[in-house]
Amino acid sequence: MSKIKVAELFYSIQGEGRYMGVPSVFLRTFGCNFTCSGFGMKPGERSTEAEFVDPIKFHRYCDLPLVSTGCDSYASWDPRFKDLSPLVETDGLAEQITAMLPNKEWREEHLVITGGEPLLGWQRAYPDLLEHEKMRQLSELTFETNGTQELSGKLQDYLFEEFTRYGRDREFLTFSVSPKLPNSGEKWEDAIKPEVVCGYQSVGHTYLKFVVATEQDVDWALQAITEYRRAGFGGSVYLMPVGGVENVYAMNNRTVAELAMKHGLRYSDRLQVPLFKNQWGT
Repeated sequence: MSKIKVAELFYSIQGEGRYMGVPSVFLRTFGCNFTCSGFGMKPGERSTEAEFVDPIKFHRYCDLPLVSTGCDSYASWDPRFKDLSPLVETDGLAEQITAMLPNKEWREEHLVITGGEPLLGWQRAYPDLLEHEKMRQLSELTFETNGTQELSGKLQDYLFEEFTRYGRDREFLTFSVSPKLPNSGEKWEDAIKPEVVCGYQSVGHTYLKFVVATEQDVDWALQAITEYRRAGFGGSVYLMPVGGVENVYAMNNRTVAELAMKHGLRYSDRLQVPLFKNQWGT
């Protein structure tokens, strides 16, 4: 039986991207290949805010403090917090997921597998999870990924077979790809992987979502979009404001909406910030 290291599991509404507003169960896996310590910082600077959170003082994700700079889901990849993320067998996980649904069965709800980076270490477990009898009626699945991890052959084959077996079309599966621009603090050559993202298109609907705050950020996004298009990417592109806490988000959201209009791109809000203050488990 496969296991997944689960950072968070919660029911909310999707706050971002294509399915914004859809009731969803979020499965946040532990582990990431990036730290994104540049978000909210001046160019060249890195956030150390999360380093001052003492893991000894916290026993649940919901009690962890939010951060205004760097990665707002820092505890889902920082090894100091790994003990907050249990290894859960996929059978038990399927039971927990469906127990969260309002009617204890899939209707309009969506499953979002996020992180961290959900395609980093747990791909081998997803077929076991999705094959569980309580997951068979799931109609919409999204992987929220940074777009740097290729799909394993096993997962890719399973997804093709899944569509055939259950008569699902390509719209069942979405890859919400959030490539990390230099404002994240990550290196361009490590973060911008057009060939990887184009590979997702072969099995599911794929779109890009860039986290930005300034005109310079958008210039980087436009440069990245050009690289993705040249590689064959054909999906939609969203701009989304930096801001894991409300005061930072409120400083950026209108500016980013106006920049999206200026460049003919889609705008994605972050509903979890104004609605729920981006608390853990929302």
